[in-house]
Amino acid sequence: MKSAPIRSWNELNERLYEGSWQEPLGRFRANFAYRGGGTIPGNLRTSLSCIDPTAKTEGALLRNFRKYAHRNSADEDSLWNWLSLAQHHGLPPRLLDWTFSPYVALHFATDNVDHFDFDGVIWRVDYTRAHALLPSKLRKLLDEEDADVFTTEMLARAATTLKDFDCLSKKPFALFFEPPSLDDRIVNQFAMFSLMSSPRVQLEDWLDDHPDLFSQIIIPCELKWELRDKLDQANITERVLFPGLDGLSRWLKRYYTPKPK
Repeated sequence: MKSAPIRSWNELNERLYEGSWQEPLGRFRANFAYRGGGTIPGNLRTSLSCIDPTAKTEGALLRNFRKYAHRNSADEDSLWNWLSLAQHHGLPPRLLDWTFSPYVALHFATDNVDHFDFDGVIWRVDYTRAHALLPSKLRKLLDEEDADVFTTEMLARAATTLKDFDCLSKKPFALFFEPPSLDDRIVNQFAMFSLMSSPRVQLEDWLDDHPDLFSQIIIPCELKWELRDKLDQANITERVLFPGLDGLSRWLKRYYTPKPK
């Protein structure tokens, strides 16, 4: 696992795209999931583990979300579509938000000016190498589809309930899947989710046992204002990533927050 602070915008870009060259394709196509955080501690802990370390409430949360949400909200009545929708709207399941885009991850490492006195972080996980450690049933699905990440339709072929999913292996594993395009926010954020083999297993702990699968890029607090300004000029803002008046207001509030002297 590589973990070192960057010293400049140029070094950051080198680190973000490091290892993205694919010789068989002759293209720069990174197999990384990215996640940004304004602070470093606890960034890979699920919100479910924060409210319920035993994870006993996971089933009840999702069951009642499906019961009270509009019946057409999830497009298809699939567990995995409902789980994606629930995560997208703030319910605390076992999922974590990731993105295919390094700049979207950088946005979430620099979007909160209240955290500009703290170092931030961008996590990079090689999902192809992580998926090589999956149970055979799940690896076979990827091979059949000639895919690198899962879709909700593929997951539905592997398990129709979380209990069935948890029984796929006694050994902990992590997988990454792309949610359906439920709205413009998911599309614009180039979203993906991580999913653990048990709600009581944390991705952070699993990665500690597989240090060759990931790296951390530390964002020093003294660079955050510069990085934020350059992201804004590149149009990576709340206005784009959260389409609508809420995102517009969030962008304007942050953009016009004065830098402390």
